[in-house]
Amino acid sequence: MTAHRPSPRAKRLAALAALGVCALASVGAGSASATPAGAAAPAAPAGATARATAGATAAGAAAPAAGAAAPAIATPAAPRFPAVGADGWRAAGNDGVRGMTIGPIENAYHPGVGYGSAAYGRTLDECVRVGATWVAVTPFGRVGDLHGRGVDPSFEQPFAKNREDVARAIAMAHARGLSVMLVPHLWVESGEWRAEIDPKTDAGWDAWSRSYGAFVRGWAEVAQAAHVDLFSAGVELRSWVTTSHASSFAALVRELRAIYKGPITYSANWDDVDATLVLGELDVIGINAFYPLADKDGAQFPTLLEGGRRVQKKVRDLAATWQKPVLFTEIGYTTRADPAIRPWEWPDKMTNVHVDEHAQADAYRALVAPLLDEPSFMGFFVWRVYADPDDVSQEAEWGFSPRGKLAELVVRDAFAASWAGDAHPRRGWAARALVPGLYPGTPR
Repeated sequence: MTAHRPSPRAKRLAALAALGVCALASVGAGSASATPAGAAAPAAPAGATARATAGATAAGAAAPAAGAAAPAIATPAAPRFPAVGADGWRAAGNDGVRGMTIGPIENAYHPGVGYGSAAYGRTLDECVRVGATWVAVTPFGRVGDLHGRGVDPSFEQPFAKNREDVARAIAMAHARGLSVMLVPHLWVESGEWRAEIDPKTDAGWDAWSRSYGAFVRGWAEVAQAAHVDLFSAGVELRSWVTTSHASSFAALVRELRAIYKGPITYSANWDDVDATLVLGELDVIGINAFYPLADKDGAQFPTLLEGGRRVQKKVRDLAATWQKPVLFTEIGYTTRADPAIRPWEWPDKMTNVHVDEHAQADAYRALVAPLLDEPSFMGFFVWRVYADPDDVSQEAEWGFSPRGKLAELVVRDAFAASWAGDAHPRRGWAARALVPGLYPGTPR
């Protein structure tokens, strides 16, 4: 780690300053943070230099599409690695990760509104207004079924075009002062869970490892060229990383380090992270944290909060065991009654659903509140919003997205709070938010 490298928070403030926005540390998400009319915009701190548009189109990316904002604000700093220790992210001078996952538009019939588009730029702007400091970008590769015959890197369009769009999407996020986690993901066409991929034979596993390796190395090249701030080597690959085959995944992580020079994580599922055999290879322990907070329908908020405290203890123990910070690479709850009982259930498979925004918001509150007091907790990414904010066809009304729902206000409140995992605590009260919060005693 180089001592003079600015933290993700410093990068964000520098970029906002270059845009003429006053982003005081005490101003929370949704707060009135713009420079008053007629006031001079603050000067950008030293090191926040302008970046040419050509330089922003990394990894062979084409120029921005018509109508898309030109990503030319601030030069991204080299990614900052966590220090040794459970609270290594904070100790290295970083603030907690306040993240939103932005999903692609998963339909070839909707061209021009995915990653790198003007529509995606509007979603980034919404993320900034919510108070996010990070976004996760999740390009997919296709897998036919659980036999693990290989990964097709094309997803709704040729891989080369996806690379261009994702590189531009990363540059657009950096231009808004947002740090970026790049997460290559697998889409299983049969509708089954990627965690259960099993090529059956040693020869099959060797072939699968080579194919997946080529897929993820391709995205690591994009990550390096586009100055991505954190890279996930995989998502929910239980049959690989918790078994005797894990050594080949560990070798793959080491190969990725020869390509991508920033910090690397892996997104384990919440119920197998303790059995994951590659944690020693990672800089950050990543978890897709769909923990159940109660075991019976109808659980009230105090019961859910006790579940959140159990999750906090799991985080503390895991970080202490490995002496590494823990990041929730995904959190989320569907918008229905009792979403915290089986949070992993996919909305497309639900029928006769009663939409319940209050239940979704309570689940978010119960999980997040205890974690904000945990120094070893690095932060979280909300699952998820979409690249086109105007497209409501991507998910049912009872889906995961908190956008425009009561849960969004909980996320705003959490992003605006001072966390134990912040290197730069937010002192005092935040300015009055433009939208009401949900916590008791909040003005309405």
